[in-house]
Amino acid sequence: MTLKLLRLAAAVIAKSGREHSADAVLRAELKAAHGLSRRDASAVSRGVFAHFRWLGWTDTGVPLEQRIEQALAFASRFKESPESIPDAELLAKAVPEWVGGQLKMSAEWLRTLQAEPKIWLRARPGYAGDLIQKLGCSKTCGVPDAVAYEGGADLFRSPEFQAGEFEMQDIGSQAVGRLCDPQLGETWWDACAGEGGKMLHLADLMQNKGLIWASDRAEWRLRRLRQRAARAKCFNYRAILWDGSAKLPTKTKFDGVLVDAPCSGLATWQRNPHARWTATLADVRELADIQSALLAHAAAGVKPGGRLVYAVCTLTQGETEDVATGFERAFPEFEPFSSRSPFTPSAPPQSRHWFWPQTTGGNGMFAALWRRKD
Repeated sequence: MTLKLLRLAAAVIAKSGREHSADAVLRAELKAAHGLSRRDASAVSRGVFAHFRWLGWTDTGVPLEQRIEQALAFASRFKESPESIPDAELLAKAVPEWVGGQLKMSAEWLRTLQAEPKIWLRARPGYAGDLIQKLGCSKTCGVPDAVAYEGGADLFRSPEFQAGEFEMQDIGSQAVGRLCDPQLGETWWDACAGEGGKMLHLADLMQNKGLIWASDRAEWRLRRLRQRAARAKCFNYRAILWDGSAKLPTKTKFDGVLVDAPCSGLATWQRNPHARWTATLADVRELADIQSALLAHAAAGVKPGGRLVYAVCTLTQGETEDVATGFERAFPEFEPFSSRSPFTPSAPPQSRHWFWPQTTGGNGMFAALWRRKD
């Protein structure tokens, strides 16, 4: 990297913190840096993410630009020879110490965190073959419609994206949609819809037949959802504000409710290494309370015989098993509902699913499924 690019990467890092994610700061700084080529922008991005990915290895006593160079050297070394970084170093340096009390850390998981992530696309129905041919995508897993992209082009500018032939969606997120398994003509509620990634997947699985309510507490996210839905030609939905309280946004009773709750995001740390150093154990505890409340409130919208799916992109004990077990104790009218994993469809069905990054090749996820008794 040139000194100019190193300084730009250092500026992004210096402005990043708990209230300002590195990803958001990076987008703003790259947009403000007029005349920057795509190649240079990619170099700055690599420098920023390498810094946070290898933060535990670099020298705190040197200027930030030099630490970025050290991080890039570690990234190159690891890519060429992953075994050159001993397991003991990974356990000591890759993540904060508090993480060990929330999950069983393995060297395989930590090695996955240190590698650059794959880019996953969800092909719209009938377009997977075209994406493999036109964009050079590869089909590396058994999850239907999921393809990996390994090129360097700006996919958001591609004719295929503009035509609505695919969505940028991690494979872990796609797996959750498959677990929901919505049927044609059903009515679903995506309670924490955000910008609509999973809602659009549910709509495609339903072939736009039926109805999906999509709610979020932020109007700007719903605006973005509407824009994405228009590009995807998805019209079988209703977007509505919901603050997560016991007062539901509609009196409708649903065949299925998805609660993709806000979480610590620990299972996304390969793609978002900055979050490793801003998340805390206190966050996990606070978020677990929020998740339990959202699940309890949303459960009221499930009709008899209907399904409830809880999903989080984290792997902490407090936000996964503890929340699911607590819900089952408080709501005996719901019973576990077993489904086959989209990654291992030949394995026995289960009601709780752990998708680990080292086995899926994408973000990790936890999902729990229930059915309201008739």
